[in-house]
Amino acid sequence: MAKQAEGTGRHWYVIHTYSGYEDAVKEALEQRIESLGMQDMIFEVVVPKEQQIVIKKGQPVTTEKTIFPGYVLVDMIVTDDSWYVVRNTPNVTGFVGSGTVPVPVQPEEWKVIKKQMGEAEPKFKINFSEGDTVTVLEGPFANYDGIISNIDEEKGKVKVLITIFGRETPVELDFTQVKKK
Repeated sequence: MAKQAEGTGRHWYVIHTYSGYEDAVKEALEQRIESLGMQDMIFEVVVPKEQQIVIKKGQPVTTEKTIFPGYVLVDMIVTDDSWYVVRNTPNVTGFVGSGTVPVPVQPEEWKVIKKQMGEAEPKFKINFSEGDTVTVLEGPFANYDGIISNIDEEKGKVKVLITIFGRETPVELDFTQVKKK
């Protein structure tokens, strides 16, 4: 049996990967754990992702976005053998830590990451901000131009000030109903 590194128990650790290879590293590491029989030392591999709503062709589409590009989280007990298995997985550049000693993720940090990953409602990804001029695409104010005065990312709404009969009128619209000029 491999000797356990001094003072380490089961913790979450962060491994650094080449950006864009997070899912490939997760899959390769899971295969290595299985083939090398390391299930009692390496328990779970996670690529933290969050749901996001983007507008494509005027329609809202839900996508997954990697929260920490270039990083993968591993729940493991660090021993010489388990460290070697993770470290020598293709596209893994190393553990996050000082020198060759991996530093575990603090429980408070892990709670924040889990919360961000577990958000039931996807966030809207927007490409405009307050003060931007937009054109209304649909509804009773279609083709009117206005200025964004407020953005509510949680609800996917914007408040647009539209000049009607010489007066600025606030109108609440969905993100899908406006386009940046």
